[in-house]
Amino acid sequence: MDVTVHIPDDLASRLSAAGGDLSRRALEALALEEFKSGHLTKPELRELLGYETRAALDGFLKAHAVFEEYTLEDLEEERHDLSRLGL
Repeated sequence: MDVTVHIPDDLASRLSAAGGDLSRRALEALALEEFKSGHLTKPELRELLGYETRAALDGFLKAHAVFEEYTLEDLEEERHDLSRLGL
């Protein structure tokens, strides 16, 4: 699907002057908000943005200060799994 966004020429010029491809920046902003809202999973976000690796997507998320929630339960589960593996 293609989406068209109409931006007044004077604003488009100013936003483009800030650097980077304005279309890509708009896609990234939309995708990031949808991910943060829970409407996209990490694999879906990666596909939408065209990142080939999870590491590339993680770098994108880190650059935008989006970090996964890591709970005490997650830590305990990992500790249990490592213990079970003898590590």
